[in-house]
Amino acid sequence: MKKPPEINTGSMADISFLLLTFFLLTSSINTDMGIFRKLPPPPDPNVKPADIKQRNIFTVLINKNDRLLVDNKPSDIRMLRQQAKDFISNPSNLETLPEKKLEEIPYLGNYMVSKGVISLQNDRGTSYDMYIKVQNELTAALNDLRDELSMDKFNRKFDELSDPNFIEAVQKAIPISISEAEPKDVGEQ
Repeated sequence: MKKPPEINTGSMADISFLLLTFFLLTSSINTDMGIFRKLPPPPDPNVKPADIKQRNIFTVLINKNDRLLVDNKPSDIRMLRQQAKDFISNPSNLETLPEKKLEEIPYLGNYMVSKGVISLQNDRGTSYDMYIKVQNELTAALNDLRDELSMDKFNRKFDELSDPNFIEAVQKAIPISISEAEPKDVGEQ
């Protein structure tokens, strides 16, 4: 009896390996970039830290149960964006909200820049999901304020501005001032 002819599969494994390698190297791998924040330079040990008035600090605490405490009052993530916007903008110039400093900003003229700082601190047991939600809301609040100013002055949202001078002007008028403290046990709420 005659044996049927066989197909030589000796090099098939090599070809499969090369194809697999090719597709792994050429396919785009989705990588998370993290949260974009510009870190401050290290403090000069010879300079005394500036005293920040309590009225200029918007304190956001997240406990291990993912509950928020905003300026020592229980709060909800759905209200956080508006609370942060009201704090930074201080539209009625209230004594309980941050001070404002008049600055001459190119392309904007005289503008009252808030001295407000958002202080975020979370518990070591805070879930990553809640931490990101809080970060998103705080960043969205500042972005909303930038959009409002940009629309008022340049008739475009901030992320639609193409002139670097306009972008810099809006960034000076509404800086991203979020301070993150080291995680610790912030307690129950």
